[in-house]
Amino acid sequence: MLIGGSLGGQQGMMLAFVFALVMNVGSYWFSDKIVLRMYRATEVGPDHPLYRVTARLAQKAGLPMPKVYSIPDASPNAFATGRNPQHAAVAATEGILRLLSESELEGVIAHELAHVQNRDILISTVAATIAAAIMMLANMARFAAIFGGSSRDDRENGSPLVLLVTAILAPIAAMLIQAAISRQREFAADRRGADIVGTPLGLAQALRRIDAAAKQIPLDANPATAHMFIIKPFSLGAIGSLFSTHPPTEARIQALMGAQARML
Repeated sequence: MLIGGSLGGQQGMMLAFVFALVMNVGSYWFSDKIVLRMYRATEVGPDHPLYRVTARLAQKAGLPMPKVYSIPDASPNAFATGRNPQHAAVAATEGILRLLSESELEGVIAHELAHVQNRDILISTVAATIAAAIMMLANMARFAAIFGGSSRDDRENGSPLVLLVTAILAPIAAMLIQAAISRQREFAADRRGADIVGTPLGLAQALRRIDAAAKQIPLDANPATAHMFIIKPFSLGAIGSLFSTHPPTEARIQALMGAQARML
């Protein structure tokens, strides 16, 4: 709203508010249906091994039973979605079911249930929405700086150069903050997932195996949903890692093994 007001006065502030509100509400209520349809996920029942593992761990975590989905993809990965624990869903690819042992699969599903319990789906949605709103407003700022403002408010806000620099840096800062929040929530879900299972060993081994296999069989994922998966679906270079939604897999494994050492 501050950025919108600086660009367009009262009208710009109202536009920014409406834009952010609509995106937040839409993402909060419908993102689960959108992403499940995007990956052609199909719901599975009690006779499916993924359902049985999820039911057992949901009970241990004190969570309502989420819907469980299988994704027809050979790349090993999994995610959780849904607006709250009462409307949650857990999805895993066919590749992850073929790759992991039962104890490793338990670690993965416990990690996803931890996201549900911590309401990380809502947190990541809000962070992504704020970043998207800032990027939209930054585009407006670049347009105003290049072509000149059309209102008195625009002309009183300083030089076009300052406006242009702010417009370039604002979305970069927003993406960095969004990525940092996502990385922190991954560490938290790893810790809580290990608590649910009772040991971090299964999840640590699962992360190592998924990371290696995903490089051999990458998932054709939409970048907008990359933050949802237990392992990032595609690799990034050194600069790109600053914007990564996931911590380095080795760092996650070391944190889990440190937790194991403290349990002994």
